[in-house]
Amino acid sequence: MKRNIAIIAGGDSSEYEVSLRSAAGLYSFMDKERYNITIVRLHGQDWQALPDYNGTNPEVLSGAGEPIDKNDFSFARGGVRRTFDFAYITIHGTPGENGVLQGYLDMIGLPYSCCGVLAAAMTFNKYACNHYLEGFGFHIGKSILLRKQEYRMMNEDHKLRIIDQVMNELGLPCFIKSNVGGSSFGCTKAKKPDSILPAIERAFEEGDEVICESYMKGTEVTCGVYKTKDKAVAFPITEVVTKNEFFDYDAKYRGQVDEITPARIPDAVRDAIQSETLRIYDIIGANGIIRVDWIITPNGQWTMDNGQWTGDMPKINLLEVNTTPGMTPTSFIPQQVRAAGLDIKDVLTDIIENKFSN
Repeated sequence: MKRNIAIIAGGDSSEYEVSLRSAAGLYSFMDKERYNITIVRLHGQDWQALPDYNGTNPEVLSGAGEPIDKNDFSFARGGVRRTFDFAYITIHGTPGENGVLQGYLDMIGLPYSCCGVLAAAMTFNKYACNHYLEGFGFHIGKSILLRKQEYRMMNEDHKLRIIDQVMNELGLPCFIKSNVGGSSFGCTKAKKPDSILPAIERAFEEGDEVICESYMKGTEVTCGVYKTKDKAVAFPITEVVTKNEFFDYDAKYRGQVDEITPARIPDAVRDAIQSETLRIYDIIGANGIIRVDWIITPNGQWTMDNGQWTGDMPKINLLEVNTTPGMTPTSFIPQQVRAAGLDIKDVLTDIIENKFSN
C-alpha cells in the first residue's frame, strides 16, 4: 500500500509564500507511484489539507481546503477520515523551522523529515547556533545581539551608544538582520552610521531579536547534505555571485544572481566545506536535508586570478545553518542534486523511507 505523505507548508512568518512554492516543488519531485501526497497549509490556527492540488492548479494552494483535526493531524473528505504516515516539513520560519511543529508531531507520533525540537530551536536562533558551533572550532563573524524589549526601553543617548559599539566592534559596512528570519527579510547592509538605527528597526519587524554582524568580504558558497542509516551524501557546492549589495530577496527569488554549481573553488576547499557541513550535521543532530552557508575569505596571498585560486589555504567561515532549506525547482538543493547526477525523487524517497527502516 502507498504511504500517505503530508507536505506541510505556510507558517506564520514573512516566508509564507516562499514556503508554499517549496511545497509545490516538493509535490512535483516526490514519487507519486509510491506515495499519496497531500499539501497541508498552516497559518495560525487555520490548518487546511489541500487534497485537490495536483501540481497543475496553483490556485488551490491559496483556496479553501479540508480542516485538519489537530488531535491526530487527520482530515475528512466524503465521510472518510484520512490520516498520514509521514510529514515533510517545508515551513520556512515559525512554527516549522523552530521546533514548535516538531514537538506537536512528536506528541502525536507522526514521523517527519527534518531535525527534532532541540536542533530546530537552536539552529533557528542564528546567534545561539553560530556561537555554539564556534565552540567546536568553526570560524564565525563578530556579532552583537539586541533584544526588542530592552531596545524599546533605551533612551536616545543609549541608542547612539549602540552606533558607537557597532562601529568600534564590527566596523562598517556590517549586516543588520533578524536573529530568526529567513530569505533576507529585514536584512540591511549598513554602510553609514546614520543607517544603523533604521536598519535595527526594520529587522525588529521580523522578530524579537536582531543581530548586527561583521561584514566578511569573500566568496559565498552553500553546501547541502543528508544522511540515512547507511550513507552520508554531500552535494556539489554552489557559489553565489550577485550584483546586488548582498544575497537579498531579489537575488534569491527574482533571478538577480549567478548560482554556479559546482563552485569555482580548489578541490581541497571543496572537500573541507563538504566535510565540515557533514560534521555540523552530526553535531546538531540533524535529520533529512540541511544546507549550510559559508563565506571563504583570503588567507595570506590566497587570491583568484583568471578564475583560478592561488596561494595558501583560505579561511572558511560559517554564515548560517538551514534545517528546512528551500525546495522550489530553482532552489539550491535541487540544483545541487542535479549537479551530483542524482534524481531528487530518489533523494526524497531516501529521506522518507529512512524513517521506516530498521
